[in-house]
Amino acid sequence: MIVEYTRYKIDAQRREKFLSDYGMAAQSLRESKHCLSYELTQCAEDLDHFVLRLEWDSEEGHLKGFRSSAEFRSFFGYVRPYVQDIEEMRHYNLTAVAGRGGGGAQI
Repeated sequence: MIVEYTRYKIDAQRREKFLSDYGMAAQSLRESKHCLSYELTQCAEDLDHFVLRLEWDSEEGHLKGFRSSAEFRSFFGYVRPYVQDIEEMRHYNLTAVAGRGGGGAQI
């Protein structure tokens, strides 16, 4: 598995359309056999900043499998207007450091 992070900066006038378009593009991610999960988050301190986190079965599954599929063509049709707004797009390998917190202090 590999994790992709894409950082966007979207101004206030385009935010609603950006979220709507990504909502539509998400259907293609759900249909892809290579996409394991995805989430789009918005920065709480600076609302112009978004991070798309995707888990792919592999880097090859993403770059060759998904990007050569009909699902990608549909996905890209929705996100194409925002390509120029990408600040960073990279793939990351998982490390052994992972977990979830306990949910708060015990009394």
